[in-house]
Amino acid sequence: MKALLPQRGAFALALLLTGCASLAPPATVEQKIAAEAVQRVYWEEITLAGRLSIRYRGPRQDEAMHGSFVWRQTPLHTTVTLLSPLGQTIALIEVRPDGATLIQNGQSTRAAAGVDALTADTLGWPLPVAGLRRWLQGFGVDGHGKHFIATPQDATITTHDGWQIHYATWENQASLSTTHRPKRIDLARLTEQAGNVSLRIVIDTWQTH
Repeated sequence: MKALLPQRGAFALALLLTGCASLAPPATVEQKIAAEAVQRVYWEEITLAGRLSIRYRGPRQDEAMHGSFVWRQTPLHTTVTLLSPLGQTIALIEVRPDGATLIQNGQSTRAAAGVDALTADTLGWPLPVAGLRRWLQGFGVDGHGKHFIATPQDATITTHDGWQIHYATWENQASLSTTHRPKRIDLARLTEQAGNVSLRIVIDTWQTH
């Protein structure tokens, strides 16, 4: 009879450990979102469309512009179409490995090696196309040179080139069953050319390829 006591004790200990494991707290919302961020896919080929508004300092006074945009990118090519509130094309921006071009309605094509300098010089306000290739999907490099993946819980980042990005709202923000992705992105930066620049982007449609 005494020989059975150690076995019973081991069995009781196993039941106790199983019970403790079953009482472990479930993952929090923050932990689930953080785990999802690590698994989130960056799309090299994607088409986005939405709305855009910009506030900046013009040559004589503060200026504001509102409209919409269509963004198409592949691994080697980016095309950005800026549209007026009535749907008229304001500017067509194309970026390729050998440089960038910008065409405004009724004007000749302008070209430059760097797209960000080209947009700032031509439009009068900065549109950080190079960074937006990743920022629009919630990826990028922060001010310390580290790669980031934004989440609803970690939604404000200062980039390596001085833009402050705030991911204000997200698709599927109330649900943990589907992937989160940026819905509204607010960008701000102090520039020599256009003073305090505020840029708001709202993404209405995503199409991955």
